[in-house]
Amino acid sequence: MSLDALEARLRQDFALLNLPPANWVPPRPDGALDVLVLGAGMLGITAGFTLQRLGILRHRLLDAAPAGQEGPWVTYARMQTLRSPKHLVGPAQDIPALTFRAWHTAQFGEAGWQALGKIPRPLWMDYLIWLRRVLALPVTNEIRATRIGPGPGGLIAVETDREGTLLARHVVLATGRDGLGGPRWPDWAPATPGPRIRHSRDAVDFAALAGQVVAVVGASASAVDNAAMALEAGAAEVHLLVRRPALPVLNRFKSMVHAGFTHGLPGLDDAGRLAVLQAAFEGSVAPPRESVLRLVRHAGFRLHLATPVRAVAEDAAGVTLHLPGGTLRAAMLILGTGFAIDLARRPELAPVAPHVRLWSDAWAAAGRPAAQLGEFATYPHLGPGFELTERTPGTAPWLARLHAFNIGAMASLGLVSGDIPGVGDGGRRLGEAIARALFLEDRAAHLAAIRAYAEPELLGDEIPPAALAVA
Repeated sequence: MSLDALEARLRQDFALLNLPPANWVPPRPDGALDVLVLGAGMLGITAGFTLQRLGILRHRLLDAAPAGQEGPWVTYARMQTLRSPKHLVGPAQDIPALTFRAWHTAQFGEAGWQALGKIPRPLWMDYLIWLRRVLALPVTNEIRATRIGPGPGGLIAVETDREGTLLARHVVLATGRDGLGGPRWPDWAPATPGPRIRHSRDAVDFAALAGQVVAVVGASASAVDNAAMALEAGAAEVHLLVRRPALPVLNRFKSMVHAGFTHGLPGLDDAGRLAVLQAAFEGSVAPPRESVLRLVRHAGFRLHLATPVRAVAEDAAGVTLHLPGGTLRAAMLILGTGFAIDLARRPELAPVAPHVRLWSDAWAAAGRPAAQLGEFATYPHLGPGFELTERTPGTAPWLARLHAFNIGAMASLGLVSGDIPGVGDGGRRLGEAIARALFLEDRAAHLAAIRAYAEPELLGDEIPPAALAVA
C-alpha cells in the first residue's frame, strides 16, 4: 500500500465513522473560540484530533515554533531513537490507518516494518507532520502566548505576540516538558550563565566542540544523549558527572504501561497516587541501554560516579568545575538536570500562578508535612479533566477552563500527557471533560433546541384510509 492509498483508506474510514461529526456547540455572539490549544506538537495534535472527533470544531492550535519544528523531536531531543516500542498507538488513538505502523508500512512495506527496531527520532517527527496534515488541524505557527488570565464573561483571555488578545471558553496547555516551568538549574550554577554553560534544553553547537573537553552533569537520558552527541561531533573527551555511586539500572515506569494504571491511578486518593509515583522514582530512572552503549563506543568517554559538582566558574575560554577530587577544566558544561515545575517561571502563566492549588497546598490541608512530597510539591493539583483548581475556593473559578495537558499533570492523573504510551488515553479524557463542560454551560440552549425541534418523523401519508378502524 502506498501513502496515497493509505490516505484514501483513511478518508474512507472517517466517512464510515462519520468523522468529524457536525459541530454541536452553539455559536457565541462574542466570537470566542470554544477551545484554544497552546502547542501543536504531539500533545497538541492529540488534543486537536480529539476535539475534532467529538464535534468541537471551533478550536485552534498555536505554536511558537516554525512548522515542522514543534516539540523536542528535531530541536533539543538528542537520542537516536525513541525510547518507546514501535508498536505503541500514541496519538492515533483507535484509528488503525492513523498509526505510525500504518504510515511506516505504506512507505517501506511489511518487510521494512519487521526490520525496524526502535523508531528513529526524526522519523517520528515526519509522522507527526503527516498526522497534522491528514487531520487538517487548524494550526498557526510562530505565534506565542504572552499572558493568560481571566477574560470577560468568564472566558480565558490569551494575549499573543501576533494576533492581540484571543478569547476562548477553554484553553489547553499542550506545552510539553517545560510548559509549566523550565529547565532545572542547580544551586551551584550561575543564575545568568554565559555561552559556555548550557542546559540540555538549549541549542548547542556540537560541531564547535570537536577536539575539546566537555563536561555533562547528570545520569538522565538527556544527559547521556548530550554526552554522546558531543563525542560523535569529535569532542576529545566527555566527562559525565554523576552524584550517585552507581548508574540507576531500572525504569519502573515501564511497569505502569497498562489500562489499570491509566484508568485506576486517578481513582486513588492523594496519598495513594503519591505512593505509586514515588515507588516509580525510587533509585531514579535509568538511561536507556542503547544510549549508554552509544557512549562507550568512544575512547574519550569518562564516567565519574559519586562526583557532585560543588561550584563552577565560567570564563571566556571555558569552565572550571570544582569536584570532590579536585578541578576539571572543560570547554563547555551541559546540564542534563531535567525540568522543574514552577508556574511562576512561565511569563504567560505568572498572572495565573498565585491562584493555582498545588500539591503542597492539598498536602498541607490534609495535615501532612510538605517534605513528604519531594519535587511533586510544586505540581498543580488538577481536576479529573486536567483542569487547574483554585488555591482559595471561590476566588478564581475561571481556572476550571484552563487545562494542563502536559507533564505537569503526572502527579494528579498519571502517565497520560507526557509520553507516547498514554497520550491517546489522555487526549480522550481531556476531550470528554471539555465536551461535558461545554454542554453543561450551554444546557439551556440545548434544552431550547430540543423544544424547537420541528422536523416531523411522520408526514401524515403513512397510514392508508382503509387501515383506519371505524369506531
